[in-house]
Order: sequence, then structure tokens, then C-alpha cells
Amino acid sequence: MHPIRKKRLTIVLFLLVGVSVAVALTTYALRQNINLFYDPSQIAAGEAPVDVRIRAGGMVEEGTVQRDPESLKVEFKVTDFTSSVLVEYTGILPDLFAEGQGVVAMGRMDGNGRFVADQVLAKHDENYMPPEVNDALEKAAGKRAAMPATAGESSAGY
Repeated sequence: MHPIRKKRLTIVLFLLVGVSVAVALTTYALRQNINLFYDPSQIAAGEAPVDVRIRAGGMVEEGTVQRDPESLKVEFKVTDFTSSVLVEYTGILPDLFAEGQGVVAMGRMDGNGRFVADQVLAKHDENYMPPEVNDALEKAAGKRAAMPATAGESSAGY
């Protein structure tokens, strides 16, 4: 093989290896930062993976916020008005966190069906709803509307 051709081949091979390493590192970094969104109905149905970082969102269920007086640990339920999931969070909650308000929590499901959050985001004004939470609540409302009334319930809604 001619020396110039050999030098070009070496340069091309080094470039290919460099580009391959860059693509592999980028793919790895992106995979670590992807947090799939699950609503409480999907989590209750077992669709959310265990011990994988995900986002869960919905409304904070009224009367479910329990604070540990000895630490920053807080437990509350997030609901889409069809199902609820228990969320455990240790840290300072956002100022706008309140019962009946929309939240998105980021964390992992443990083996006991509990969502252990490492970050909780609250909506930041009365008109804003995170798109994922809004879609999940609309989907849950559609499911509730499609369900027939049970024998013990009045269809008049009283």
C-alpha cells in the first residue's frame, strides 16, 4: 500500500473511532436523562417500572399530606381522580405546594408500590397546569365519564 494512502486510511479510521465514541457517550448521557411520565392510573396498573427514574404527576389529594415533625419527610397521595399513588419525599417542598394543586414528582418506584421522589415541582400560577398532568387528568375524566353508574349510585348525580 502506498504511504499516502496508508496515512489517509489511518486518519479516516481515527475519525470513525472518534465519532463512534462521541455518539456512544451522547446516547448514554441522553438515556440517563430521559424521565418518562406516568399518571397515577398507569402506576396503579403496574405499568411504571420499578427502580427506574420516572416522572409522576397529578393533583395532590385532599387530606393526604403527612409531615414528619422530626425531619423533612413528607408523604402525600397524587391522584388523577381515578387512581392514587403514595409519594414519599424528603426535602423542602415548593412554596406553591398545596392539597388540591397540580404537581409533578420525579423519582423512582420502590418494590412496595410507593413512589420515592427526589424532586417535587408545583404549578407556578393558578392558570398553569403541566401538559403531562393536564393530559392525564383529561384522560382519567374521559374514563370516568365512560364508566356506567354502579347499582348503588344514582344516575342523577345527587
